[in-house]
Amino acid sequence: MAAISSIIWCALIVFGFPVAALSGDLPGVRPLLRAGNGDLSSLLPKESRLLTAPDAIEAFLAALDGQLPDWATVYGAGHHEPEFGERLFQLNRDRDAGRNGKEALRWPVTFLWTGRLSTYDPVSRGFTVALGPDSIRTRWGTVRFKAEELPGNLMAVPDADAHDRILRRQADSPVEIQVLITGRVIPEESIIYDFSHDQEGRG
Repeated sequence: MAAISSIIWCALIVFGFPVAALSGDLPGVRPLLRAGNGDLSSLLPKESRLLTAPDAIEAFLAALDGQLPDWATVYGAGHHEPEFGERLFQLNRDRDAGRNGKEALRWPVTFLWTGRLSTYDPVSRGFTVALGPDSIRTRWGTVRFKAEELPGNLMAVPDADAHDRILRRQADSPVEIQVLITGRVIPEESIIYDFSHDQEGRG
């Protein structure tokens, strides 16, 4: 899991068309901005690295930590082995020390969370947003990004052209969205290595 601080903005993707909810200050009511032809790069802050595909995530982890963990050795005989906790603790301690001062800690990065439009607010003409982290399978293991200090009242306000169409669709079924979150990793807790609680031995 990667912890990201200094949230700059969020982008919402509605019906597969990226739209951005800018949030320079963190209160969550923001207009939606459309990206031409579904190109997310037009919404990203300058020099931000989009970490949505496994290969991009793997390259970022390699820049921070070099090689992927030897999961089999760290796991050993499993959670119940007396030395398991110490091996996992040592892995995290060694990786923390090894990435100290790495340039990649300063890179602005963007990741996705999945959500859906929820309650409609006729006063703001927007929708509250319910969202949570995605899990992405990579050669390094399953990766989840964690955001720090997201606004608790995130609301997506469509423009006049999209408003009625979204409202009609929302009446029939929840509208799935994606939220782009941009920031930098927190140096002291940038990567936490652990094992899945759902599948034995998966890092």
